[in-house]
Amino acid sequence: MIFDGHNDALSRLWCQGGDPVANFAADEGHINQPAARAGGFGGGFFALYSPQQRKRFEFAGFKGATMPLATPLDQAPALQSVMAQIGIAQRLEAAGALTLCTDAGQIEAVMDAGGMAALLHLEGAECIDPELLVLDALHALGLRSLGPVWSRPTIWGDGVPFDAGRDGDTGPGLTADGRRLVARCAELGMVVDTSHLTMKGFWDIAEMGLPLVATHSNAYALAPVTRNLTASQLRAIGQTGGMAGLNFATVFLSAEGWTTGRATIDDCLRQLDAMIEGAGEDHVGLGSDFDGAPLPDGMRSCADMPALVAAMRKHGFGDALVDKITRGNWLTFLHRTLR
Repeated sequence: MIFDGHNDALSRLWCQGGDPVANFAADEGHINQPAARAGGFGGGFFALYSPQQRKRFEFAGFKGATMPLATPLDQAPALQSVMAQIGIAQRLEAAGALTLCTDAGQIEAVMDAGGMAALLHLEGAECIDPELLVLDALHALGLRSLGPVWSRPTIWGDGVPFDAGRDGDTGPGLTADGRRLVARCAELGMVVDTSHLTMKGFWDIAEMGLPLVATHSNAYALAPVTRNLTASQLRAIGQTGGMAGLNFATVFLSAEGWTTGRATIDDCLRQLDAMIEGAGEDHVGLGSDFDGAPLPDGMRSCADMPALVAAMRKHGFGDALVDKITRGNWLTFLHRTLR
């Protein structure tokens, strides 16, 4: 059973509208019940993401053009969409489609029983008030992971635009409020995610002594885009006991993928090699970005995860390393981090 560091299934279902239980039971989107059964998808970080409008963020037609930072989003609509997505997760749990988990032991138990374990993650903290009261409320509802920003500015800090030919050093780091937010997450024993955050923000979190985590980011050396990690960032992730999750998005897998929108499973393997070389084999997992990204050739949904696993083995990854990447490293990290 595979545990994954990032997906956008809840925001897909919210943007789709209608009955989320019926929609999740249908073979549509990247993550759904039949695809998960076929591919051995046992769970992961389920993101709560607030779009500017009630429609999915798409890379459709994207061929290497710069996508500037999105405009800021007010707290009220962000909170509305986040609460609706939590409601969808709760309906799916009531229907037996998944189980909401708040610690690694629960995740392991659900996966070992053949179920789907969902750890709630907030991708961009626009819904949280400066007093951090909403953060405590969301934590009580099961939130255990948070990225202070998506690719737009917030009161907490700046995200990176989608661009190539430069790294994530695109703007300022955490604000004073952002540092308070991260500190409160640390007090609550939550994961703090640096994906989408500027490089300065990444190093701000490092200075605060937290394990560095990039749930869905790749190696900049192979795909020089703002969303990817430099060698020094990967090294710091390993040194702090953090995690980096392989993003399946074609535009983040290779330089060619950025300009063509196409990539292959071999590009995923090259990225894994680079990420393991940088962070170490105990600090790399999967961070697919299912339901939020264009997938490599040969991968239509999570039903096709066995093809990636088979390619890992053919590439020379032994069973122990495959287990670490597909499940073990994330669970070991969550055992250390969540409380």
